Amino acid sequence: MTTAAEGDGIRDAAITPVIPGFFPDPSVCRVGEEYVLVNSSFEYAPGIPVWSSRDLRTWTQLGNVLTRDSQFRAGTAGASRGIYAPTIRHRDGAFFVITTDVDRPGVQLVVTATDPAGPWSDPIVLPGLGGIDPDLAWDDEGACVVTYCALDEALRPEGGSLPVIAQARVDLERGAVLEEPRVIWRGSGLAHPEGPHLYRRGPWWYLLTAEGGTERGHAVCVARSRAIDGPFEGAPANPIFSRRSTGFPVQNTGHADLVERVDGGWAMVYLGVRPAGFTPSFHVNGRETFLARVEWVDDWPVIRTDDQLPAHGDTSFSDDFAASALHPRYVSPGAALGAFARPAPDGGLLLDRMDAANGAPAALSVRTRNARWRFAARVDAAAGPIAVRLRLDETHAYELRLAGGEATVATRVGPFAAEPARAATRGDVVTLLVEAADATFDGPDDVRLGLIDDDGERWLARIDGRYLSTEVAGGFTGRTVGLHALSSRPARVIEVHYASLVG
Repeated sequence: MTTAAEGDGIRDAAITPVIPGFFPDPSVCRVGEEYVLVNSSFEYAPGIPVWSSRDLRTWTQLGNVLTRDSQFRAGTAGASRGIYAPTIRHRDGAFFVITTDVDRPGVQLVVTATDPAGPWSDPIVLPGLGGIDPDLAWDDEGACVVTYCALDEALRPEGGSLPVIAQARVDLERGAVLEEPRVIWRGSGLAHPEGPHLYRRGPWWYLLTAEGGTERGHAVCVARSRAIDGPFEGAPANPIFSRRSTGFPVQNTGHADLVERVDGGWAMVYLGVRPAGFTPSFHVNGRETFLARVEWVDDWPVIRTDDQLPAHGDTSFSDDFAASALHPRYVSPGAALGAFARPAPDGGLLLDRMDAANGAPAALSVRTRNARWRFAARVDAAAGPIAVRLRLDETHAYELRLAGGEATVATRVGPFAAEPARAATRGDVVTLLVEAADATFDGPDDVRLGLIDDDGERWLARIDGRYLSTEVAGGFTGRTVGLHALSSRPARVIEVHYASLVG
């Protein structure tokens, strides 16, 4: 869906992500005239992409926060586990990111940096805070508090199964929790209160939360108090923002964060998805980052999404890997990039096969970011066997394998695996192709897999894309496309191209 003004390079903020692709759970802060934003990364390493902007509308990826095993051990987290919902804040010349590694239960992790591009410190571990989605705030006396979605049964109402919002004062220098966590909010009445953020504005402390679950019922709610630890009263208009039970083209909207703009106004970043296809409709690129304007009415935030945005920058890129370091867009679900990817003497990269504890191959991957796109990888057919893989998780993936002069399409959907096509190849260099094309039936798209060799371009398979969607596979992530070695003999990728075809 586009607006009438799209031909002028302008799009509606309500339907256009400012960071398209699998970049969920946005958190933002401002330092002077610069805005800095982070997202969840789950099992992928490096973890927590970090972005910079001067206008909240166009964003540049500076790097990733978690870049070494002492911060997050690559290849150990299962699908949709690992790193959840970071919060970024700035105080006294330092950036702070607090997050949850769900495979380290009962603790929250804080890393710091003076430059958002890094390097970031090893984690400060805060024990005894069992839950997810932590937030950092400082009260009027400078004391630091962590507010989070508590999963501890001891903090829930008697017999209750829903999480609650809890809080505790902490000492970041010592990595100490200074008091027993206390419940400050049980939500507005919707399911799954989570994703809390605290802000001071005038005489009020505002508690922003996500409720309703991160699916179609997702919503943004708010409460306020004269004190940082409550008691909080909910807004009479809760939820203050949701697309639930509507036919709006962006759904699952929630998990928001507020920021005061340079001009004194306020803005909100939030996640949403762009489902397509017949009911229940399917989103494939994950939860993306959107932007809204905030007005204050009777000291309550009111969300406005009717602004116009410039069309986001072209997400296309080409890479021959001649640079001294990999671009921060690259991630892997199965290992740290440096453990299996290294420069090749003849140009490009050599990829080693690695089998990770989480069952995922070490794959040089990027997030898919558009409704229609093409990924092309020129590979050395004389080197080790290689595959290009479109992945949602390890049981929902399509790939094209090149080995011994033959290309094979392999699919995995849940417990079912198949090889629907194969063909002989000719030439020392073969280009492996994956493309998201218009849907043939009722899915969100079709995935085409093919190649270019000495005989020219040909497509080997066209597969319904719905099976690589969150609605089919579950979980919290979006598609990634990447390359991995298939044997002990290193594979060689010469260059890759990603082309955005339709936003």
